[in-house]
Amino acid sequence: MLTIYALITGFILDLILGDPIWLPHPVRFIGLLISSGEKLLAKLNSTTNPGKFVCGMVLSVWVVAVSFLIPFGLLYLLGTVSAGLKFIVEALMCYQILATKALKIESMKVYQELKKGDLVKAREYLSRIVSRDTENLSYAKTAKGAVETVAENTSDGVIAPMLYILIGGAPLGFLYKGINTLDSMIGYKNEKYLYFGKFAARLDDVANYIPARISAYIMLIAAFFAGLDFNNAIRIFHRDRHNHTSPNSAYTEAVCAGALNIQLAGSSSYFGKLVEKPTIGDAIREIEAEDIKRANRLLYTTAIWGLLIGVGVRALIVFLL
Repeated sequence: MLTIYALITGFILDLILGDPIWLPHPVRFIGLLISSGEKLLAKLNSTTNPGKFVCGMVLSVWVVAVSFLIPFGLLYLLGTVSAGLKFIVEALMCYQILATKALKIESMKVYQELKKGDLVKAREYLSRIVSRDTENLSYAKTAKGAVETVAENTSDGVIAPMLYILIGGAPLGFLYKGINTLDSMIGYKNEKYLYFGKFAARLDDVANYIPARISAYIMLIAAFFAGLDFNNAIRIFHRDRHNHTSPNSAYTEAVCAGALNIQLAGSSSYFGKLVEKPTIGDAIREIEAEDIKRANRLLYTTAIWGLLIGVGVRALIVFLL
């Protein structure tokens, strides 16, 4: 039950505090671990594709192991001293694992610049939260990029880590963050990372396979309670949930596109190369800046329902056992 209380406390802290720049964040440590490990392995000068894959696999296993073992060891030691102290630290860990408010803040920066008419600044803020090229995006495509980020990261940044915390506490939550951070840093299909980052990308696919689907169903519930187009969300989800090269990303994007009556995805430029991708949803109307606010309303409603359902199921299991 302490894990449940820690998650609830961490969730509330996340909604209140977000991710202030002055506060040291464990994910930044994970990112440093990845970048330093990548530089170290680069000295092996492996030029063969199998060699690059093995180096990437070694880095991934190392990062995931450290991401889990440090919080696990710390909480174990604290538990031998004081259950109350362990609870406080685990609650703080849960707070830093979740990213509901941070996601809203970063996407709303794009919204605010679009509303002011500063497309250049809006593109700049968007470039901080997406991997695609943003320099030449139109108003609608800039807004679309922010909406897609909110939709996809409702799973990656909120519901998925929440599920891992409910299963194995903060240590398993950080294990997931290690996998997710690896994918965001080296899981690209470009010349540099195609083989080096392949293991990390596949590991992320596996880690998100079940959470992405659970997130989509919770988001469907949230679409109804958020006053969005629930029926269209169901229709687009069933039709377009596989319209992505990733086995997971289109699930929440499809629900969001249907709920907002807009079209997401489609072809985009990455590292100067145009990548052809199928669309998600129907272009019932043109995407506008207000859709970023609507996507965030869906994000928050999904996060709250995810917490209620997740905690309810975990508490029921604890009670029955």
